[in-house]
Order: sequence, then C-alpha cells, then structure tokens
Amino acid sequence: METFTIEGGRPLSGSLRIHGAKNAALPILAASVLADGQFHIYDVPHLKDIDVMLQILTNLGATVSHVDGCVSLETTSVSVSQVPEDLMGQMRSSIFLMGPLLARLGEVTITLPGGCAIGERRIDLHLAGLTALGAKIEEAEGYITFRAKKLRGTNIFLSFPSVGATENIMMAAVLAKGTTRICNAAHEPEIVDLQNFLNAMGAKIRGAGTDTIEIDGVERLRSVSYRVIPDRIVAGTHLLAVGTTQGHIQLSNTIPEHLTAVIQIAKSCGVEIKNRHDIMEIKSTMRPRAIDRIITSPFPGFPTDLQAQLMVFLSLARGTSVVKETVFDGRFKHVNELARMGATIHVDMGSAIIRGIGKLTGACVEATDLRAGAALVIAGLAAEGKTQVEQIHHIDRGYERLESQLTQLGAEMARLSI
Repeated sequence: METFTIEGGRPLSGSLRIHGAKNAALPILAASVLADGQFHIYDVPHLKDIDVMLQILTNLGATVSHVDGCVSLETTSVSVSQVPEDLMGQMRSSIFLMGPLLARLGEVTITLPGGCAIGERRIDLHLAGLTALGAKIEEAEGYITFRAKKLRGTNIFLSFPSVGATENIMMAAVLAKGTTRICNAAHEPEIVDLQNFLNAMGAKIRGAGTDTIEIDGVERLRSVSYRVIPDRIVAGTHLLAVGTTQGHIQLSNTIPEHLTAVIQIAKSCGVEIKNRHDIMEIKSTMRPRAIDRIITSPFPGFPTDLQAQLMVFLSLARGTSVVKETVFDGRFKHVNELARMGATIHVDMGSAIIRGIGKLTGACVEATDLRAGAALVIAGLAAEGKTQVEQIHHIDRGYERLESQLTQLGAEMARLSI
C-alpha cells in the first residue's frame, strides 16, 4: 500500500503546467472507436482511470500506446462489443463506451460501472437516451445488452443535465440517421471538447455548452489527431492549495473561463488572481475570509469536484462558512478525516457548516475518494507537523503524480510504500 507523507507549514511557490483533463480525455478515447484508423490524442495524463480505459480499448481490439502524454490508437480491428466486467467495475467512465460501441457495432454489453463511492450515480438517463435513439435493452444476470440495427435521430429531454448522459447520447447520435436534439444538456467544457473532437472526425454537432445540442447524423467518421483541454479541476485544486497555504504560484496551460465560479469565490475570500492568456498567477498573503453560503451546481456553477478542497480552504478562514452539496449525496466523507486534523465542521443534511480556526494539525488520515484525497493533501500542506494520507490510489485516479506537482512548488511531500 502506498501513502503520502507531508511536512506542513510551507507556502507553495513557483510555476507548474496543468496537465490535460481526465474528464475530457476519457470520452474522447471512447469516441475513437467510432472510426477506423490511427488516432493521436495529445496531453492525455498518466492516470489510473486512463490506464483502465486503454486496457478496455485493447480488449475491444484496438492497438494502444501511451508515451509522454500522447495516446496512439489504431482502431480498425475493434470488433468486440462486450466491455470486460473486471475493468468495468474499476471505473465509472467505462460507460462512455456504450454509445460509440452501439453506433459502430450495433450492440454493446456492459455491467454496472464502478468508481468513487460518492453517493448515488444512476445511469438511467444514459439508458433512456439510447432507448430513445432506437436501442433495445435486455438485462440478465447482472449484464445489460443494447442492440440496434440502425439508430435514428430524435428529440431527447434530460430531466437533469447529466454530463455523462449528454456525452453518451452525442457519441451514439453522430452515426444515427437524421437529427438528434438533446434538450437540457449539460454545459461543461469537457462536452465542448468532445464536440470539437467529434467534429474534427467529420461529425456535424452544434450547441455544446448550451441547453440544446443538435447532431446531424453522418454515414462515417475519420481518424484524427487532437489535443485535450487543460484539467480545470487540477488547476482549481492548486488554486485553493495556494490560498490555503498562503503561497504564490503561476499555473500555465489553463483556461480561466473554465474556473470563473472558483476564481470569483477565491477572490472574494482575499486571494489575488491575475490571468494572462493561459497563465494564471495566484497569490495569498493572509487567512481567507469566510463565505456566507456556496452551493455546488453543474457548470458554470461551483463544481462539486472542488467542494472538498474548498472546505479545507474555508476551515482556516476568519468566520463561519456554509457549503451546500447539491450534485452528489454522500460527498462529505472527508469531514470526519478533516476533524482528525482539528477542523470544526458540522454536517446538517446536505450542508456543511465550517467554523474557521487558526490552524490545522498533522494527522494520519484516509482518502475516501478522489477529491476528498486531494483535499486532505491540501490540509496536510497547511497543517503544523506531519500528515500521512492513506488510500492514495483514489488520488492517482485524477492527478498525475500529485506529489511531483507539489514538490515542484516547494512542498515537502513524498510517496512511500508501507
């Protein structure tokens, strides 16, 4: 088992390039099975979730390599329609293969996906969307099989703007006959990136980033080279880490417009932020001010994937703050771990009331999920003394060698095997 050890109390300083977005790369890699040929996808981080996706693609018949951030894919031999159960159970994002495999092969078989235990994450919107496009669904002995001789465009309304459902429907609809309209679509930047990738392949999609996405089906797509957008959650994590440790850093390869809600909140708490092209300069010289109330919500609101990191930031603020989680239930598991470090947080239904304190103290804590793990690392950076973070395999799902990123910024942190 591997752990992080952190000697806290050192402000972050220096510069760092943000790697490509995991949540953009995964659906893009899945979409590659929609066409035959050689793909080159650049700025793909080396993460456990990416490794699982590449293993799945290999099992489906693709030839795969991942060197220096570039994934090379030869997809001509993709012919297997069943996603391996053991790999499906390791990563929720394996569901992104439902739409493209159904569109390419006319059928796909999956089991229920795995991933972080952060509450209920149903796939009913995915199933309803693919059914509306003409798929027939059979469930037996834990497997779900979708079949469709030919998908047909239609109007689809999502009862919730689900990112995954929006992307799965987009990927299925690009080869459907006729036009598909997704209403109440999710707005996230990763959806815009998927649209840009699919359009580069020859798809006809418009409206990503708005409430309505329209897809005119085409007969075939082609292989392309493409670069993934920067990871806004990684950038936001470092932004909040600087605010928590009262440091001064420069982040390159960022898109500040993807972090508008986070930047506004950080600034209101006293963090200085300057944007220049893809460079974000972040400086903090004092304890943050508290926030009366912040509510997580789909983009462009404050992202649920930064809620835990924000909570650490606010645990050292002057005053009391309230954070309400509206996207996932069960996403306050880090609260008990932060309490071990001295944080004063009370959870009432879907809200956390955070009373700011003067300092955190190092402790042995456990990462219960990906973003909770990142939050505990930030807490360790700011705490007095030594912090040990266990179960860091969760963190490795979303941050490429986080300890290397942070030591580059002056943190005293190491990965140990115990």
